[in-house]
Amino acid sequence: MSKIAKNNWYLALLFWLFTIIQTLPAKAEEPMYNPASLPSNYEITDSITEQDIPTADGGFARDYYLQLEEGDQVAIDVISDDFDALVLLLANDGSTIAENDDGPDGSTNSLLFARISEAGKYIIRVRAFGETGGGEFTLKVTRLRPIDD
Repeated sequence: MSKIAKNNWYLALLFWLFTIIQTLPAKAEEPMYNPASLPSNYEITDSITEQDIPTADGGFARDYYLQLEEGDQVAIDVISDDFDALVLLLANDGSTIAENDDGPDGSTNSLLFARISEAGKYIIRVRAFGETGGGEFTLKVTRLRPIDD
């Protein structure tokens, strides 16, 4: 086979492959990171599994987003009988605003208080402390109101 014939054969093969690939249905891309929105009552019962976000400690985490306004004061409560809960409040850029491991009652549940200095979208990350596993939990966010004088 001559060099010109080989080149034409390769070109024909490439054209055929390109045509076939273009006719295949495109698979919709799934977002890699898509935190869930909290329901309007700011309370959800959910669970952490091995399908969630892996952490550096060998555990897993689940994220939720909510819109907060400047001056908002929030209490974020995570209760679980299945694992030692850790809760973080993250800014939209991923920086940590506040975190809590164990609540004031001495349990392994988490209770975090924060005052918001800038309006925006925030992430609440619920995770198991270390490699303590996962399981069911309840997350509740309460917007605290200052007492009027």
